[in-house]
Amino acid sequence: MVADQKAGPEGREHFRAPIELKVDYKKLNSFFADYTKNISKGGTFIKTKKPLPIGTRFLFKLSVPQRPAPFELIGEVVWAANDGEEPGMGIKFVYSDDSQRTDFESVVEHLMTDSLGADLAGRLLNKPMKT
Repeated sequence: MVADQKAGPEGREHFRAPIELKVDYKKLNSFFADYTKNISKGGTFIKTKKPLPIGTRFLFKLSVPQRPAPFELIGEVVWAANDGEEPGMGIKFVYSDDSQRTDFESVVEHLMTDSLGADLAGRLLNKPMKT
């Protein structure tokens, strides 16, 4: 099992909030549109019945409310599930530089604050997690 597979207190470095966002990405010569189930500063879970192979790196576009254009990121598939109650793939973000990391982490913090409220989001974002 990959450490990023479970929610923050269960082994993740970053807490994930249950936030659904549209994700567009390319697989071979086809384009796909799926949705996240949750997101953190370090990764996301994309709900899909056809996950990419583990280790695949791909460019995806994440549509974020109140942002004029989708946020473009590289993701790496760190785990996948084809069956069970929720098929999909766990994605680790691969930032191109510190500036992109800072910009995107700020977006995630705002999403968590909007979804969970300032008090809870603040406590979860500042709480040290297991690695």
